Amino acid sequence: MSDHHPDIETMRHSCAHVMAAAVQSLWPNAQFGVGPTTENGFYYDVLVEDTITEDDLAKIETAMRKIKKKKHPFTVSSVPTDDAIALMESMTQPFKVDLLSLLKHKGSTAVTKSLDDDKAVSIDTDASGAPSVTLYQTGQFIDLCRGPHVRHSGEIGQFKLHKLAGAYWRGDEKNPQLQRIYGLCFEDKEQLEAEIERLEQLKLRDHRRLAKILKIYHLDDEIGRGLPLWLPNGMVIRQELEYLAQRCERQDGYRNVATPHIAKEKLYVKSGHLPYYKEDMYHPIELDGENYYLRPMNCPHHHMIYKSSPRSYRDLPVRLTEWGQVYRYEKSGALNGLMRVRGFCQNDAHIYCRYDQTKEEFIKVIQLHARYYELFEITDFRMILALPDYECANKYSDDRENWEKTAQVIREAMDELGYPYEEEEGEAAFYGPKIDFIIKNVLGTEYTISTCQLDFMAPSRFELDYRGDSGKQEPVLVIHRAPLGTHERFIAFLLEHYGGNFPTWLAPCQVKIIPISDRHLAYAEEVYQRLFSAEVHCASGGLRVEIDKSSERMQKKIRNAQLEKVPYMLILGDQEVASETVNMRHRSGEQSAQMTCEDLISRLKQETESRMDFSRASVTCADESKDNE
Repeated sequence: MSDHHPDIETMRHSCAHVMAAAVQSLWPNAQFGVGPTTENGFYYDVLVEDTITEDDLAKIETAMRKIKKKKHPFTVSSVPTDDAIALMESMTQPFKVDLLSLLKHKGSTAVTKSLDDDKAVSIDTDASGAPSVTLYQTGQFIDLCRGPHVRHSGEIGQFKLHKLAGAYWRGDEKNPQLQRIYGLCFEDKEQLEAEIERLEQLKLRDHRRLAKILKIYHLDDEIGRGLPLWLPNGMVIRQELEYLAQRCERQDGYRNVATPHIAKEKLYVKSGHLPYYKEDMYHPIELDGENYYLRPMNCPHHHMIYKSSPRSYRDLPVRLTEWGQVYRYEKSGALNGLMRVRGFCQNDAHIYCRYDQTKEEFIKVIQLHARYYELFEITDFRMILALPDYECANKYSDDRENWEKTAQVIREAMDELGYPYEEEEGEAAFYGPKIDFIIKNVLGTEYTISTCQLDFMAPSRFELDYRGDSGKQEPVLVIHRAPLGTHERFIAFLLEHYGGNFPTWLAPCQVKIIPISDRHLAYAEEVYQRLFSAEVHCASGGLRVEIDKSSERMQKKIRNAQLEKVPYMLILGDQEVASETVNMRHRSGEQSAQMTCEDLISRLKQETESRMDFSRASVTCADESKDNE
C-alpha cells in the first residue's frame, strides 16, 4: 500500500488542470489562459464560443469526476520553446502562444509579473543548451506549466466549482475578456464542506451586498469604474470616522491641512512617484503647456507645506494631517467594490521630526492604531515589517545605509512596545521601510488595512530640513501614517466585520420611529422633533432619527428596520400617546421597558458620545433571510 500523500498546493494546481481538461471535453474549441492556485482552491481563465453559465458548473464537475475516476497520469515533457510555440499555434491556443513569446523575449520573471502566477511557465535549457519549457499532459489536455503535479488525476482530492467571474487577459482591459472559473479543493470532504459553509457566510457579509441593502455607495459606469459615489448613509459613516480621527489626532498634536487633487509633473518627478510609481498613476492632463497629474499620494503636497516656512529644532515634530483624496489607476480586473478602487480618501498624515524623536513618534502612531483597534473590536491582526529587496534596484532607492538605519528604528520601536511582527522583503515603499497592518474579519478573510512608514528619501529630494541647536541646517525624517487607512477599504471592512450591524455611534440611522397607525403620526412627529433637536457631540450634530410613514403593517415596518440594521425602533401606539412615553425595541428583538423621551435621549447621548454600544448583543448576519434581500 502506497504512503504517497501529495501536498495540498500540488493537489489544487493539479485540480486546475483536471478542470481545464473537463472544459476542453465539453467545449473542444476552448482557449485557455492560466490556472493558478488560490488560498482555498484554484481558478482557470478560459474563452469559449458561448458563455459558460452557473448552470454549466455542474456539467464541468461531472466531467471532472470522470477524469478523476480514470486516473490519467500527469505526463511531463521538456520541449524547445519554439516547438512549444508551434504546438500551441496548431492547437489554436493564442494565450499560451502569447505567454511563450513573452517568455522567449523577456524571460520567466516578465511572465510571473504579468500574470502574478509563478507556476505558469519557466524557462530551462535542453542538452544542447537551447531554451526549453515543460509541458504536462492529462488525458487529452496539454498545458504549459512549471509543475509539480500529483501522479495521476485520481489524487486531486475533493473539489467543488463555486463561482464565475470576468478577467481581462493579463489584467489589461485592452485585451480579450476571459471567464474565470473558481474551484475549491481540499484533502477530504469534511474540509470542503466547512469551506463551503464559510463562503456562504461570507456572501451574507460581503460588503457589496450589505452596502446595497444599507444604501452606502453606488458605482456607475457613466462616472467610471472604481470611482464610488457616496450616498447619504455612507457619508454618515465617513463623517463619524473623520470626527473620531480629529479628536484623537488633536490629542496627539496634529494640525489639519487641505491640499489640491492635482499638481504639476515636476512635483511627482521630485517626489519619486513618476520614476517609481508611474504605471499606477492616471495619464497627465495638459494645461498651459505643462503636464498635471491626479495625485496618487498626499505626501508631496504636505512636504511643500512643511517647507513653506523655516523650521527650528524647537518646532519639531510637525504633524500635518488630512483626509486626502487620491487617485490610482488600478487594473480593471483588480477592482472590487470598495476594497479596491481608483479614487479614495485616505486618513493621511506626515510627521516631520528629528532623528532622535523618530522612535518616540513611531511608537505614538502604533499606539494610536491600538486605540482604534480596541474601539472597533479588531483583535485578530498581524504586523509586517516591510523591507526592500536589494536585487530589485529599479524598485527601491539605492541607499543601503539609510535602509538599515531606518529599519532598525522600527525594530526598536516595535520591540519596546512588545508587539510581535514578521519581516518581509520586497514589500517596502520605494522611499523607506514600513509596518503594514493586516487584519482579519470574523470569517478569516485578511486585509492590509493601514500602514506606518519611515521616509529617508523625501528630506533630500525636497530639502526638508530644520535649523539645529548648533545653527546648522539638518534633514528631518518623515513618518507617513494612515491608521484608519482609506474610507473605502476601512468602511468595507467594517461592513463585513459588523455584518452591517454598526454600533449606534456609527449607524446611519440610529432610531426608526414606527407609528402603529396613521392616528399615531402626530405623536411620532413630536417624538422625532425632540430626538432630532437633542444636542449630541458627534459629526452629525445630533441623533439620526427617521419616521416610517409607510402604509405597511407594524410587523412589516419592524422587519424593514431590522433589515436596514437600525439599532433602535420606537413602537408608538395608543398607550405611548396617552402616557407620553416610547416603547423601545432593539434590533436584536429584545424589548425594553417604556421610557420617557428624556430618558431615551440620555441613553442614546451617552452611547453615542462614549462610543459604547448596547444594541449589537446577540445580533448576527444569520438573522437575515436571503429571501428579503
